[in-house]
Amino acid sequence: MSAIGPQFALAVPAVGAALIALTGRWPNLRETVTLVTAAILFLIVASLLPAVMSGARPAVTLFTMLPGLSIALRIEPLGMLFGLLASGLWIVNSIYSIGYMRGNNEKNQTRFYVYFAIALASTMGIAFAANLVTLFLFYEILTISTYPLVAHKGDRDTVRSARVYIGILLSTSIALLLPAIIWTYVVAGTVDFTTGGIVAGNITGPAVGLLLALYVFGIGKAAVMPVHRWLPAAMVAPTPVSALLHAVAVVKAGVFSITKVIVYIFGIDFLFARPGSDWLVYVSAFTIIAASVVALRQTNLKRLLAYSTIAQLSYVVMASAVLKPLAEIGAAIHMVAHAFGKITLFFAAGAIYTASKKTEITQLRGIGRRMPWTMTAFTIGALSMIGVPPTAGFVSKWYILAGAFQADNYVALFTIIISTALNAAYFLPIVFWAWFSEDDTAPANSHGEAPAAVVIALTITAALTLAFFFFNQTALQLESQLVGRAK
Repeated sequence: MSAIGPQFALAVPAVGAALIALTGRWPNLRETVTLVTAAILFLIVASLLPAVMSGARPAVTLFTMLPGLSIALRIEPLGMLFGLLASGLWIVNSIYSIGYMRGNNEKNQTRFYVYFAIALASTMGIAFAANLVTLFLFYEILTISTYPLVAHKGDRDTVRSARVYIGILLSTSIALLLPAIIWTYVVAGTVDFTTGGIVAGNITGPAVGLLLALYVFGIGKAAVMPVHRWLPAAMVAPTPVSALLHAVAVVKAGVFSITKVIVYIFGIDFLFARPGSDWLVYVSAFTIIAASVVALRQTNLKRLLAYSTIAQLSYVVMASAVLKPLAEIGAAIHMVAHAFGKITLFFAAGAIYTASKKTEITQLRGIGRRMPWTMTAFTIGALSMIGVPPTAGFVSKWYILAGAFQADNYVALFTIIISTALNAAYFLPIVFWAWFSEDDTAPANSHGEAPAAVVIALTITAALTLAFFFFNQTALQLESQLVGRAK
């Protein structure tokens, strides 16, 4: 087993945040610290992978509050996958941020990098939480640390939108998630994430569905309707923050937490035997279709991507609610596939804004000829969201569909088919206009690619989106281990 414990995954970005603050006067040094911190974090998390793959569960208790209530870390397969994803994408996002923040002459860049590092520290806490109390603590820290990032521009409209962001996320977690955790502790006597769940035999009847509802809607970061409005509101943030929200940390923390609660608090077998849990498939299916329809009507590129994210997140929730091994694997794999594809799309949107200040979909005609690297990456990301091979999105949709067939769940099957058509309906026209239409404004607004750091970052994530189609065995083995033990 690795001599490095999970606590180091929290300590490194926390120390990095302090060093970034101290080196703020020297931008080159500050950004070097950011990149080095991100790289060290990824290496630490990756060093824990062999132990988890071999069946070990590295753990540490930070401190105990009450009997049965402690702040503790424990790495299991789902958390390992999330930790690798978030720490790895932080490196790429940092490269992108350097080009974006400098290219747009953004203010308060040191503050931006400091809070970004704090957000990653809290994300590691969520990924490796050993119990619900630890998860709740770092979940709230993530909300609070990302507020200054969403409000980064500082103007009145931005601050108003940032207040919607933090207001919805804090109110749902305090009013719904916290009571759910307390209820779980009262009936089960523990809040530890345990293979097979902890509430079986301790709660019955309609109370099962009610407790599940408190978790699902209390974990507002999963953006299940109607607690989704914080996500479009957060689009006022700089594009690297949007990437953090949609791909690296925030929304992934939401669907990760719901999946972890289903697997380790309720237990797959327990929920599958309870008809009161069926509602989650219908709610997530509605969220997928409704958000996709709203995305179809958007004219602003980032808002379209925001509603696309709401729909894609509920793929994970719906797959988790199908309660079959292949669907649970699909839920975990879709977190990776969506992360690679959606961060690529947001990177491309930010590159377009940095190079040309274009934000509306109608402004993208012919832009592929002027920004071929950016629009090639965008095309790959869009195809992955649709689920076209050879992209990451095809792999995750394959497993979700297989799980739906395994459960004879026709609601899930038809939802995926309909939403895939809607994905194509709002992404493919953009791709077509970018590559095959004339840019009427080109003579007056000539421009090329965004700064090199931006293009490098989006090229990396586009390559990852393709590579995951061919090289996904480690993720599949990790999550097969999860459902094998959870059955």
